[in-house]
Amino acid sequence: MKDISIKINNQIRNVNIINYNVEKIFLRAIIFSFGALAIFYVLILGNMVWNIVERRSLEREVATIGSAVHELELTYLSQSMNIDLIFSKNLGFTETDTKFATRKSLGSVKLAKNEI
Repeated sequence: MKDISIKINNQIRNVNIINYNVEKIFLRAIIFSFGALAIFYVLILGNMVWNIVERRSLEREVATIGSAVHELELTYLSQSMNIDLIFSKNLGFTETDTKFATRKSLGSVKLAKNEI
């Protein structure tokens, strides 16, 4: 029995199930897919770094614009306190008679008993 099992094991070791060309194809496919994934990873990582740098520069720009807007608001408030009726008359503005457009009503709306 022992001789038979040794003989079977030797035959199994001698049988080459996978062809050498198939091994080369699998190895090349694995290396190619690893390379493609590495390139894809580098592209995604570079894109993230680029977005972070762009966001930081935009945040600085927002802070600069925000301070400029604040200064403009203060200027507006200080100048709006000086505007009154006398100042506007000196600039040539006059008051006008207001006339509003009106129309006659179309009548009353009647609701059905079951409507709200």
